[in-house]
Amino acid sequence: MQTQEIFDRLWADYITQNPEAKKVYDSFSEEGEIVENDHIAFRTFFDTRINVDVLARPFLEAGYVQKGYYIFEDKHLTAKHYEHKTLPNAPRVFISQLMTDHFSKELQSVVKQCAARVPDELVFGNDLVFSGNVWGPPSYETYEMLRKESEYAAWLYVYGFVTNHFTVSINSLRKFNTIQKVNQFVKDKGFLLNSSGGEIKGTPDELLEQSSTRAGFLPVDFVEGTFEVPSCYYEFAIRYPDTDGKLYSGFIAKSADKIFESTDFYKK
Repeated sequence: MQTQEIFDRLWADYITQNPEAKKVYDSFSEEGEIVENDHIAFRTFFDTRINVDVLARPFLEAGYVQKGYYIFEDKHLTAKHYEHKTLPNAPRVFISQLMTDHFSKELQSVVKQCAARVPDELVFGNDLVFSGNVWGPPSYETYEMLRKESEYAAWLYVYGFVTNHFTVSINSLRKFNTIQKVNQFVKDKGFLLNSSGGEIKGTPDELLEQSSTRAGFLPVDFVEGTFEVPSCYYEFAIRYPDTDGKLYSGFIAKSADKIFESTDFYKK
């Protein structure tokens, strides 16, 4: 599958899962902006059937290579990011995984059951990133149990393998050419921003500034009935040139740590 085909398919799924993102995208388009995607992100559990390397397969086959490795000690995550070898404007891909052996036996048991239900054709093929929740209807009781240990685990248990965010490249915008202008525009349109660690994560000195919306709520069919839980979110990023004049292309762990919280449950 070609790079553009992969991202077109993921975007179609993403805006179905996250209708608010399409409204944000349309708001920029209505202002005459051409919205380019800086990066996308996925989540998974550390299990040989569904780990980062399994999710990365279609991107590697489309010409991506691993560029960065990250550790998030507080959230018990590791992550890798990938960039395309020959297409400099192709979006980066960021894939994280929960180190499940750091958690309770109850959480580990849920993860093992979920991983065991993933069909072999997804484990050994290239379509896991498109497959969503493949382990069946979630239990709200289990969701609440997972939330007490890890909001990340709870979200992943409900939604599975979907792009949890796309990212507007502020570098590609003309009118809204600073993160402050972008944030104000998004708030003026009525969207909530993730304020964990401040609305802006990172600094120009660190060569990357990021912000994001709070995930919108979606009705989800749980075993016990329908409940609304946070879904996906939209991110905004501006990159700055290093001393060689080249735009920084990686990620900052302490900033990404707070961005993860965009999907945390919150009182509406």
